[in-house]
Amino acid sequence: MPTQIAVMHENPWEMALRQFHRAADHLPLKRGIRDFLVFPHRELTVNFPVRMDDGSVRIFTGYRVHHSTVLGPTKGGIRYAPQVDLNEVRALAMWMTWK
Repeated sequence: MPTQIAVMHENPWEMALRQFHRAADHLPLKRGIRDFLVFPHRELTVNFPVRMDDGSVRIFTGYRVHHSTVLGPTKGGIRYAPQVDLNEVRALAMWMTWK
């Protein structure tokens, strides 16, 4: 059971990187190509104010990651939740590239 708990709290980006490297180890890829395939093409972080019902203003943060544009327009993972962070969006975008 402790293994399941550890996996639930694992950094998704680190998990995606491990998966990539494990697969890439079986392919004849040069270092530069591996680096190109690993790192996202573009990352965008936005902070925007929202006026709440009670009149207060809260700042919300959003992320957009384009992992690879090699096959045309990108589609990253989409997740709307308060606990989403850049590492999760990076991982979702990478997984969409390999999907």
